[in-house]
Amino acid sequence: MPSMRIALAQVNPVVGDIPGNAAAVRRWTRQAADAGAQLVAFPEMMLTGYPIEDLVFRQSFVASSQAAVKQLAADLAADGLGDVAVVVGYVDADGPAPTSADAVPGSGPRDASALLLGGEVAATYFKHHLPNYGVFDEDRYFEPGDTLTVVRFGEADIALTVCEDLWQAGGPFAAARRAGVQLVVSINASPYELDKDDVRLPLLQRRAAEAGATVAYVNMIGGQDELVFDGDSMIVTAGGELLTRAAQFSEELLIHDVELATGASAATLPPPATSAEAPQGEERGADDMDIARVTVAAAPRPYADGPAVGGIAERVTDEAEIWSALTLGLRDYVEKNGFRSVVLGLSGGIDSAVVAAIAVDAVGPERVVGVSMPSGYSSDHSRDDAADLAKRTGLDYRTEPIQPMVDTFLANMSLSGLAVENLQARVRGVILMALSNQEGHLVLTTGNKSELAVGYSTLYGDSVGGFNPLKDVPKTLVWRLANWRNADAARRGGEPPIPQNSITKPPSAELRPGQVDTDSLPDYDVLDAILGGYIDGDQGRDQLIAAGHDTALVDRVLRMVDIAEYKRRQSAPGTKISSKAFGRDRRLPITNRFREGSV
Repeated sequence: MPSMRIALAQVNPVVGDIPGNAAAVRRWTRQAADAGAQLVAFPEMMLTGYPIEDLVFRQSFVASSQAAVKQLAADLAADGLGDVAVVVGYVDADGPAPTSADAVPGSGPRDASALLLGGEVAATYFKHHLPNYGVFDEDRYFEPGDTLTVVRFGEADIALTVCEDLWQAGGPFAAARRAGVQLVVSINASPYELDKDDVRLPLLQRRAAEAGATVAYVNMIGGQDELVFDGDSMIVTAGGELLTRAAQFSEELLIHDVELATGASAATLPPPATSAEAPQGEERGADDMDIARVTVAAAPRPYADGPAVGGIAERVTDEAEIWSALTLGLRDYVEKNGFRSVVLGLSGGIDSAVVAAIAVDAVGPERVVGVSMPSGYSSDHSRDDAADLAKRTGLDYRTEPIQPMVDTFLANMSLSGLAVENLQARVRGVILMALSNQEGHLVLTTGNKSELAVGYSTLYGDSVGGFNPLKDVPKTLVWRLANWRNADAARRGGEPPIPQNSITKPPSAELRPGQVDTDSLPDYDVLDAILGGYIDGDQGRDQLIAAGHDTALVDRVLRMVDIAEYKRRQSAPGTKISSKAFGRDRRLPITNRFREGSV
């Protein structure tokens, strides 16, 4: 029974930084080779980063990717790593993009995987299943492949697949069984959402059984605009045994020795092609794929030590998982976009307190500026809670009273009621943006998903900012995260970062005397249940009422959600953690007269 030392490089590429990503491949391959790895797998689109969106329509970008994968193969050989098989994702093309007048059906940009060995691109594979749901638009960008590439490396037949190929039955994994492979290498850029890690293992077990082969699954980590990738790389046998599994949200090299049993149908297949004949197509099967076989001349490098055991990382609680996603998403948005620091308003309330704690964990207290901006309606306890949080976290704390500025506006304009409340929020927004302009900070906005859903925010006021860590976090979850973060700090022997009063007091915008959120909104436990059904579950009015929600309240909440689309369209990006985040996941027209229950 052949065995192979496999390294899964769970790493963090940067979209568009092709030279930097190629350098990372060389660096991690060296580390893997030093540990005796014979095959190293990197994530989907490793060379370009993911998702590249409309960059794929730039011929210059695609050409850079194509040139980089060839240069990378040569550079790895020059590094003395030519005998390590390296599987890496990149963008290829065999024709113009579909937006071109010269486009030819069946050809165009490809989401590709390459196996590099001996200083050359030894084999390539084009992704077969292209997702076109949720945050994915791959039918817009890529042409699907129709050929499974099988590489004979030493004594093992290895199939190459890419991400969505794993999430759909049939296709590449059915073809892999027909090809009699011992190993399927699945490279991925699979975005995080809560509980997705609970789905991956059973999914891999089904695909491994379908292929009759061990599956090595590698996923990237890191933040890219609204998306965050959590890693969770693993290796599963054809019998469903989990051999090794990486932690979530950590950059690491998972190395494990894998025994590769004989493929399910190898005895019935013709012998592999020689390297001079490769690639050779085989008759297309019921899986609707051809099979192209490539034999590489180089044998796997020997390893003397061992066995290498990658281990199985411990799973964490939902709150710990979400906190890791939010901190990584913010950190990478700051670092990858070149911001030196962040600034946010500190009201003393729960939302700004949680955002401040996320920011401190993400980039360090020395890079976080918190600004208290009290008005004539700000309570003493709110000012005290903001100062207490600053002391607990060590961030740069400042106070900028807004009442003199508000009074100046009111001396020159006749405003009353809601206009005066919104004026206070907009003065605060002006202060934060002025500090951003003056000192180079990224402004963080602090509205949660519940408020965004019903439009409970002031456009160009408290919604101002370049990034929103809580954009996909409902209010009830904000409280859970605050309690978890404080308990985690206490467990580690540190000081809880969030003042208890910020957690327990009734939430209020404090824009008028005695104001609390429940003046304008239902209790958040009730509101979030309705919003979860309507937004995340796509339930209609009748379904929500059948679930036990009050009819009048359902009508009121749905109307608030529907008419607030124009606000959400102008909101800052923020890390996706749910199955349906505002933005790419949920695309509705602003001008829209349809209302639930109206027809």
